[in-house]
Amino acid sequence: MSKVRVRFAPSPTGPLHLGGVRTALYDYLFAKNMGGDFVLRIEDTDTARYVEGAEDYIMEALEWCGIIPDESPKHGGKFAPYRQSERRDIYDKYTEQILKTDYAYIAFDTTEELDAIRKEFEEKGEVFSYNYQTRNRLKNSISLSQEEVQQLLDEKTPYVVRFKMPFDRVLNLEDIIRGNFSVNTNTLDDKVLVKNDGMPTYHFANIIDDHEMEISHVIRGEEWLPSLGLHYLLYEAMGWERPQFAHLSLILKPEGKGKLSKRDGDKFGFPVFPLNFKDPEKGNISKGYREEGYLPDAFINMVALLGWSPANDREILTLDEMAQEFDLHKVHKAGARFSKEKAEWFNQEYLKSKPDEEVLKMLKNLDEIKNSEISDEKLLKIVSLMKERATFVKDIYENGRFFFEKPTSYDEKAVKKAWNEETATILSDLSAQLETWNMEPETLKTEIHDFAESKGLGMGKVMMPLRLALVGELKGPDVPDILEILGKEESVERIKNAINNI
Repeated sequence: MSKVRVRFAPSPTGPLHLGGVRTALYDYLFAKNMGGDFVLRIEDTDTARYVEGAEDYIMEALEWCGIIPDESPKHGGKFAPYRQSERRDIYDKYTEQILKTDYAYIAFDTTEELDAIRKEFEEKGEVFSYNYQTRNRLKNSISLSQEEVQQLLDEKTPYVVRFKMPFDRVLNLEDIIRGNFSVNTNTLDDKVLVKNDGMPTYHFANIIDDHEMEISHVIRGEEWLPSLGLHYLLYEAMGWERPQFAHLSLILKPEGKGKLSKRDGDKFGFPVFPLNFKDPEKGNISKGYREEGYLPDAFINMVALLGWSPANDREILTLDEMAQEFDLHKVHKAGARFSKEKAEWFNQEYLKSKPDEEVLKMLKNLDEIKNSEISDEKLLKIVSLMKERATFVKDIYENGRFFFEKPTSYDEKAVKKAWNEETATILSDLSAQLETWNMEPETLKTEIHDFAESKGLGMGKVMMPLRLALVGELKGPDVPDILEILGKEESVERIKNAINNI
């Protein structure tokens, strides 16, 4: 296999988890770094757990992230179809092939029979495993005569195809991230390769598809590490060249031990899915990063550094810059702990770096802004003033709500600090002069300074109550900037309201 080809192969059994996004991203970055192809394959052989809409969700999520496959069910490709459910004829051919070897056999055991044997073992304090120790006493083509097997087949008795794990072999396994290690086949069981409905399990379909699609490197989560020995032997059984493997460590919960889960997101207040996902059965909606206001490039940058470090400890990188630097050998073996604060930091940094015009477009998409009568020119000034203080685009509105709505109340602590018996007179005089002032910020700054000086007042005696009148609190950007955006008429009205209501 001369050309690098990688695949991301999710099952449409629910929304794409943060860990799945990272796997897809590392696949994509590795492919682009090596001048190879990134394939999206939908592994939908688990019909019992199939969730309506999950496949469309996966493809939409990857597109939002900027992880665009070279080949997929949507984009096509020379190795189509890219859904396992549409590849049944291919699997049937290889099922026949492996059954002609000494690596597979058919088993007729029913669920009830296997449950009974498990119970037997449990009563003796042992754990049942379908393997070299037990296969000869079970109902399969190894323990039964050819005549008995044929009779069961003629009677249309349901059966599965199992892998015949070799006895007492030491397998030397290689992993790009974790290095070399070994496993004895006696610790492995005879996994089902083909279910009794004729569809292959993940293990068999996976290696068939990887072979057929000329996959050179398999990058996947560490939960598949215990299956690596079986997959090695499946390639051996079929007489195929193996791809190289790389198993990614877990993304860990923010506190304590264990893998990051939706429960952690609910507990600590952050999403674990890229997009909102509505459960088609229960109807409940799981939060997504997109709908929570995260920028896709900030989200992807955050995900990339959950287990990989670029050169010089850089933190802010574009997707193209990541692809130029990405190296599987520099992916960490240890789990990466997720941090909500770090995720927000990335979003803040990316938002600050966006041109004001681009942020304005995003701001205008907010429901709260859509019906606003404020001109684009003023909205652009609001963006310029508030962007540095915002983590999300919605914060520009939330933190600058006073630009859109008159204060209806005044912060009690601010009133005690900024207001005394002279304040109403001071603001009334200032309001009268404001009617004559030019509303350019620099001019306003000078005018307010001169006004305070003429009254023998410190700037705080003027600026604090003026800010309180305009905003309702002692917060926000420079007062002259607020005055300019609000305009003369609105500013005067707010000052009068404060005089009348405080």
